[in-house]
This record gives sequence, structure tokens and C-alpha cells, in this order.
Amino acid sequence: MTTQTPGVADLGPLNRAKEQKAWYYYDWANSAFSTTIAGVLFAPYLIAIAKEAAVDDRISVLGLSVAPGALPSFIITASTLLSAVLLPLLGAVADRTERKKDMLAGFAWAGALAASLLFFVTGDNWQLGAISFIVANICFGASAVFNDALLCLISTEEERDHVSSRGWAYGYAGGGILLAINFVMVSFHDSLGMSEGFAVRLSMLSAALWWAGFTLIPYLGIRNHPVAALEPVSGGIVSRSFGQLWATLKDMRNYPVALTFLVAYLFFNDGIQTVIASASIYGVEELGFATGTVLATYLLVQAVAVAGALGFGRAAARYGAKPVILVGLVIWMAIVTVALFLPEGQLVPFLVLGVAIGVVLGGTQALARSYFSLLIPRGKEAEYFSFYHAMDRGTSWFGTLVFGLVYQLSGSYRPAIFALIFFFVVGGALLLKVDTRRGIEQAGNAVPRSV
Repeated sequence: MTTQTPGVADLGPLNRAKEQKAWYYYDWANSAFSTTIAGVLFAPYLIAIAKEAAVDDRISVLGLSVAPGALPSFIITASTLLSAVLLPLLGAVADRTERKKDMLAGFAWAGALAASLLFFVTGDNWQLGAISFIVANICFGASAVFNDALLCLISTEEERDHVSSRGWAYGYAGGGILLAINFVMVSFHDSLGMSEGFAVRLSMLSAALWWAGFTLIPYLGIRNHPVAALEPVSGGIVSRSFGQLWATLKDMRNYPVALTFLVAYLFFNDGIQTVIASASIYGVEELGFATGTVLATYLLVQAVAVAGALGFGRAAARYGAKPVILVGLVIWMAIVTVALFLPEGQLVPFLVLGVAIGVVLGGTQALARSYFSLLIPRGKEAEYFSFYHAMDRGTSWFGTLVFGLVYQLSGSYRPAIFALIFFFVVGGALLLKVDTRRGIEQAGNAVPRSV
């Protein structure tokens, strides 16, 4: 997997296993933000705050008249557009330094600090909530670039699907545990002597602290790995990083299979990320469920997602990652179709839909990460994963923008959620064109037994 250099011990199976276990805990750590804050509490809470500031059911955002219900979608769009610019440059920096785990931790702690400021969003001050979330979401995506680049350094090609799937399973388990605690706090806020708003703000603060605290495990448990196979560029760190970025952009044409997968991922991940970001809005605003009910449903999703991620990993070991991802995309198409007709206030159908989401949520994302890692050249892991996350956190603006615009025009979240089927259909069609074996050989990686 890596070339041994003088004075540096070769990373054997036991040492790899130790680093892999520490690596799993970053998924455990950052899932607190993606689940408790981004997935469940932020959007409905910000909508409630924005409604307090609304005049004639509209607020002014940079001179534009926006419905409070569409505000979270537009905020996510803004943060992901900024990420699209910043993440590739960060990847260029990351591939020129051994300190990938240090940069992972730095962005994680900066993001957790920004997320903690959501505790102070009260009254009609939606602006503080918007800025804090944008910064936290950008840092979340930046830390993920370094986290995923480390996957290639701590695992062999044969181990990749298993390690990635196990990481996602840890993430859903960790996020689920904290979500269970926050579910109790929000649902029984009266018995605990809190207002519902204070319970929500305290829950978001707990997610920030969880993210920061558990990041210590990968920071202490993963070693810094030497860089390899970089393009020779001159100048300082900034000019060298831009030079590396330009060299990689030119080099990408040598890996057309990886590029095809990136475009496919752009589409189907837009759909996944928008469903995740908008599900709590849909449950509260369209179906009329209480915030506590939506929290309980997300808790169910987290529990099912642990088994789903591990199950998808085992299926990939037998059938290969690509066909398993395609099956997952078909299930996603069924999910958004059923959501269009889901009856208002009926809990059982809502829970069944949550189970279906849990089955495919972790599995499709985990396998997409490990599948892409097989298609990229060694020594440029962070650079290529920065473009990958430009599709993940940086270009998923299109899905949230479509969702927000459809709601703005129709006044209903039902057509907005169904419109996301476009992303799964196009992404799946492009993924069918990806030649897995050819892509792995182009990147110079070893071909796993099942492709």
C-alpha cells in the first residue's frame, strides 16, 4: 500500500488495524453535527426564529424576499457553494504535507466552535444562526477531505470497502447515541424544567462538544504519513498548492473513469444530501409531526443505518461496490416517490419510510467513498478527495436549491421532495457507464477480488 522509507517502520496489519480503529471515531465524532444539528434540529429551529423576524411572512436576505420555510435550504446552498471553491485548494495543501490528521483535527475543532454558537441564537436573530451554520458546515466538509484521504493511507485496496463501511457504522452509532439523549431532553423538556427552545439549543451545543471531544481519538491514534508522488512545483506553500492543484486538474484527464464517477456522484449524492437536510423540515412542516417525533424517527434511522452500512459492506465484498450502490439508488428513487404520497399525521408510514432511508443511507455513502478511493492515484488522495467533497459538500447546492425553489413556487414540500428523483435517475445512469476494473488499473491500484 505504501513504500517503506529508511527510518520509518512499515505499516503492518496490526498497526493498520490500530489506526483504522482510531479513524472510525472521527465518523463517530462528526456524526453529532450531521445528525443532531444539520439533520434534525437546525432547520426547524431556524425557521421558527426567522418567522419571529418575518414581515408579511417574508424576511430579507441580502435584499431578496425569502419565505422563512425556504431559508435553511438557501443557507445550505450558500455554504456548499463556498465549499466548492475552498475544498479543492485545501486538497492541494493536504497532499503537500504529512500533517493530514492535524489538519483534520484543526478544521473539526473550528467547526465545533462555530456550531457551539448556535446555542446563542434566540429571539429573531436568525442571522447569527445562518453565519454559524455556514462556517460549521464548511469546516465539516474540510475535515472530511483529510479524513477520507487518510482512508487510503491506513488500508489496502482489499480492505477499503470494509473499513469505509465500518467507519460509517461507527458514525451512525455515535450519532444515534447522542440523538437518543437529545430526544429525551427535547421531548421531556417540561419535566426537566426547560423551554423547548432552550432544550433544542442545549442539544445543538452538546453536538458541538461531542464533535470536538471525540476528535481527540483519531488525532492521538493516527500517525502522520509521508507524502508521495507529488508534482514538482516551486514557491511557498500557497503557490505550491495552486501549482499542485493545476497539475492535478491537467492530470485528471488521464483518469476518465474516475471523472465519470465524480459526475455520477455529483448527481446522486445531491439527492441523498438534500433528503438528509430536508427530512426534518418535511416531517415537521408538511406532515405535522412534533419535533420530538421527528427526533425519534431519526433515532430509528440511525439504528437501522448501522446495520445498513455493515450489510452493504458485506454485499460489496461478495458482489462488488458498484452493483450494490446501484441497488441503493433504486431504493432512494422509491423513497422520494413514496414521500410524495405520504399521509399527513400518520406515524406508521413515516416510520416505515425512515427504516427504508436507514437501510440505504450509510451503505450508499460508505461504498461511494471506498469505491472512489480505488479510482485515484496514490500520493494525491487529498487532492482527489477534495474534488470528491466538492461534489459532496461543495456542489450539493443544486439539490437544496431545487428543493427550496420548488417549495417557494408551490408552497408544498411534497413536490419539492419528489423532484429529487431526477438526481438519483441521472446519477444511476452515469454510474452504469463506469468501467470499474479499467478505472482501478488506470489509477495503478490493485484490483480487489470483487469489483
